[in-house]
Amino acid sequence: MITVNTHEAKTKLSALLAAVEQRGETVIICRNGKPVAQMKAPDVASRADPVKADPALHVLLHYDPTEPLTHEEWPSESR
Repeated sequence: MITVNTHEAKTKLSALLAAVEQRGETVIICRNGKPVAQMKAPDVASRADPVKADPALHVLLHYDPTEPLTHEEWPSESR
């Protein structure tokens, strides 16, 4: 476990993130010697797969969205 004050956390953020990511470290950030935040890697099970689509986001179109609008489909103020 790594303990740092807020100034050191701001100064060394990239190095602290690398320690969390590569070595699984937990970083405790303190203000006036008292812990105020904890930085750690997320559980493997809670990480979202960025490639896998969410099944709740399924969209079904009943028309061709690339088909141009007919004259009647345009709003009257745009004709």
